[in-house]
Amino acid sequence: MYQTPTQRKILYVSDLRFGGTATYRLEALRRIGQEVIPFDPAPWLSQSRLLSKLRYSYPIGPLVAEANKSLLNAGKSHKPDVIWFDKPLIFTPKTMQEIKATGAKTVCYNQDNPFGPRNDGCWMQFYRIYKLFDLHCLFRTVDVPRYTEWQLPFIKVQLSYDPAVHFPPPTGWNDSNRTRAISFIGTPYDDRHKFLRTLAETYNLPLVISGDRWDKVYPPEVLTKYVVSGGLKETAYREGIWQSKINLAFVTQSNEEDVAHKAFEITACGAFLLALRTPGHQAAFEEDKEAVFFSSVEECAKKARYYLDHRAEREAIAQRGRERAVRSGYDNDTQLKRVLLKLDGIETPPTI
Repeated sequence: MYQTPTQRKILYVSDLRFGGTATYRLEALRRIGQEVIPFDPAPWLSQSRLLSKLRYSYPIGPLVAEANKSLLNAGKSHKPDVIWFDKPLIFTPKTMQEIKATGAKTVCYNQDNPFGPRNDGCWMQFYRIYKLFDLHCLFRTVDVPRYTEWQLPFIKVQLSYDPAVHFPPPTGWNDSNRTRAISFIGTPYDDRHKFLRTLAETYNLPLVISGDRWDKVYPPEVLTKYVVSGGLKETAYREGIWQSKINLAFVTQSNEEDVAHKAFEITACGAFLLALRTPGHQAAFEEDKEAVFFSSVEECAKKARYYLDHRAEREAIAQRGRERAVRSGYDNDTQLKRVLLKLDGIETPPTI
């Protein structure tokens, strides 16, 4: 879709222990021809529960000193062209200034929102360094005027799926393999727990939930009725999507999102997407052709019931959604290529 960016040596800085999406992006950079050296600060951070909790809110002094020192040593040892920070929470202004003095470019890739209304409480050090990056990757429309006003360099990218992880099921997969009727895989941000319970109990729809922290919002009798597992990762996550006739997606409004990350993962998996109607989702997929949207629990219930009963229409929409995700470049490789081309001084049009 885009020309090949300059090959670079990239020091990739992120928590890489738990198989999260940062690992996907690291591998995507390798697929598009970059030399990538991983740097996970975890070995230089205390794993004590008490100190970890303290460091979350106060990433300063001896709580982060060894990790900062080790990053600088890695930079001196590898001499990267780019140091890529995936959600940098523990690095100090002094570290950033020393990195910049080496001539390495710095990229900030942060899918979360330090400036929105949700009070995550982890951004203390980020607020001290964000103006020092050579390039910011922005995901939210609301961030564009912010960074423009601050005169900070940025590129608008999007939350994206990974083609090595999110792909369609084997040929012949059908409703006999889809054991989950109406499915939500995720966490109970905002008022999702109320919405989903209403969907199941008021509209008598067959709901299945997988994800973490549902025990914080549902009593045991509700938890056992609807929540079948904790968080699903990688293969289990993909198969959970495959096994669902209808995959629900919301946006985290408290984090100022207008698209759901899982909307791109669901469609990339060749599955049927029923998502909250937002300008972002409507720009990404043609409504009722490539995905289906709702604005209320009543509309969601009506459409869920309809598409449960109309398998052929549901499968056709899922197929077109998959084609759109691939054709429009909603994948990690395309989005990260755009970032590297921006470092080359080449502007690329956004994919949505």
